[in-house]
Amino acid sequence: MAAASSQFSDVDEYGFKRSENFDYKMYEKFMSGYLKTLTKRRIRWDGMMQKNQDLTIINSTLKRFIRKGIPGPYRPDVWMKISGANKLQERSPDLYRNLLNVNYDKEISDSIKIDLPRTFPDNIFFDTKKEQLYNTLIAYAHHNREIGYCQGLNYIAGLLVIITNDEEQSFWLLKHIVESVVPQYHTKNMANLLRDLAVFKELVIRRVPEVNRHIENLGLPYAVIASKWFICIFAEVLPVETVLRIWDCVFAEGYKVVFRAALAIFLTHRTAILACDDIAALANLFREGILRDEIVTNCHDFIEAMFKLRLQRKELEALRKICVGRNNT
Repeated sequence: MAAASSQFSDVDEYGFKRSENFDYKMYEKFMSGYLKTLTKRRIRWDGMMQKNQDLTIINSTLKRFIRKGIPGPYRPDVWMKISGANKLQERSPDLYRNLLNVNYDKEISDSIKIDLPRTFPDNIFFDTKKEQLYNTLIAYAHHNREIGYCQGLNYIAGLLVIITNDEEQSFWLLKHIVESVVPQYHTKNMANLLRDLAVFKELVIRRVPEVNRHIENLGLPYAVIASKWFICIFAEVLPVETVLRIWDCVFAEGYKVVFRAALAIFLTHRTAILACDDIAALANLFREGILRDEIVTNCHDFIEAMFKLRLQRKELEALRKICVGRNNT
């Protein structure tokens, strides 16, 4: 195991254990600059929050603040407001507690219980949060009977529980993600997930056609590469701070951010992808290599790269219609 820097623990601030091959020197180099950025952002957010700004209205100033990162202590409250989840909660204040009092579907309950120990096993705090995660998932399963429970929801809800430390807030934020950001991703036929993976492939063809040709030649399906990215919104895929920075933007701007992040992974790793000479090397690159490297660990630069991409909602919607048409023929 690489020797940990005296400045950094082998566990991050969210309780996740760092891998044996974690690059502490690279991380220290990144954090030496990022900590200054975090301090500046916190001061600016303190000033904005003291003004009691209406966070339900995403104006250009608030969007800029969000893209530069929401300070950790503010995340739960800001996520609830910018997503509109707080409004839903206010309209149905007793819904969550009532859902916890229904007779549980034993098959769903058993499925959730099986996945609890599999969810973030490398997080030292998670044993104390498994009941919160179970409650969040079982309540949502009985609220949305069409979806019930499927694997992938445990990672989204698990990270929400870690950040909010509040199962009811986690329920409402999970509801927003599953029903508003990525609707029909988690149904049995995963219809919209398959459509959006096809959309993503079309975006790669348009932006970096040589990368698509290389992937096609090696024979690695896009579903193998990116299904987990879309299903979990990058939870348990990218470094946690990078995931949280992406989620800041997802709660404010919606599904387009998911495509931006996926495209940014491809574009920032173009050279590494093209250097793979067989399917095993390419699969390993996507499974382990590029998802823990300096590019994605440096979350600030990655988010900036993400928003330098030209991507309009009308292009995504047009591609969605095309891809749905193909699937129906």
